[in-house]
Amino acid sequence: MIEKIEITQRFNFKRLNRHYECFTIDFLNGNAYYKISERGSGDKFLSENPLCDDTWTHILADLRRKMTSRIYRPGPEKMGRLMHEYESLGLFDDFESEKFKYFEKIELVYSCNVIVYSTDGYGEYSFKNNFPEKWEAFGDILMECFGFDVLHLNYQAQLATPLFHEILPDGVYINGERLLLKSIEFGHYRTYPYDIPHPRLIVNMEKGAVEGYIEKNLTLNDEKLILDLLHDYHVYMWIFDDYHRKSHERDPDDLEGYDWYLEMVFEGDVIWHIFGYNDYPDTYVHLARRILEITGMDLCEVATISDGDLILFEKFGDEILSK
Repeated sequence: MIEKIEITQRFNFKRLNRHYECFTIDFLNGNAYYKISERGSGDKFLSENPLCDDTWTHILADLRRKMTSRIYRPGPEKMGRLMHEYESLGLFDDFESEKFKYFEKIELVYSCNVIVYSTDGYGEYSFKNNFPEKWEAFGDILMECFGFDVLHLNYQAQLATPLFHEILPDGVYINGERLLLKSIEFGHYRTYPYDIPHPRLIVNMEKGAVEGYIEKNLTLNDEKLILDLLHDYHVYMWIFDDYHRKSHERDPDDLEGYDWYLEMVFEGDVIWHIFGYNDYPDTYVHLARRILEITGMDLCEVATISDGDLILFEKFGDEILSK
């Protein structure tokens, strides 16, 4: 018999603000409740920094507004139906849990951990990209029981994850159609002394402009070059664990070194986002060196990466790019 289900969801936005929440469904006591944690630079920073785009701020504001300490008591009939429908769903049958820690050196915009407690023990299921096949159906069941979008499926539709989108080497797709890229934002900054995340480079495809360390109007050749770089170095695929082998192999020499983030926004304000703590995806160095070759500027700060780490990036990056 199931006794309790804990659903812990984490949203990360440009490392400026993070939203953690745990929704606990307690079948023994017939209720459900939230535990919430917020970390970040605060609304004051968001309102005063003109370089912050607003593609994700409404999601964060809505998360904060809706999350309360209220205890939900839907009643024995609804709770009984919820348990029956959950067991009938087989949500985690044949599910392969992703392996990640509470603190990851490379993090994505969304991750989730579900623990199901029963009289026989418990099962723990973690995922960033490998969503359970019936996750949407589970969200509908929870919506019926509690009257709101517990799994934030409305927000998920705006995040470039495999739940609603297909992520391929040449872009982000929905229903077989590739989404147009609207903007790219990249930040790289020291963590000690602490520095608030800020853009180093913003490429605005809609405005046809580049801002930051390079200021220029985009030409058609520039746009093609940027799209080719994203494709050639598998940047869209960086959200997948197959591109984090170096991160799992060896910790950086200096954990108090540099942090970074990369955010792409597509048509429909679909957000692709990744950030790292002094560590990078496997093809990052290859891309960084190519950008240095083109611009004459070490925009990705490859010079800050230790020799030992560079050897591994070269090894794993070469393996990926040679396929």
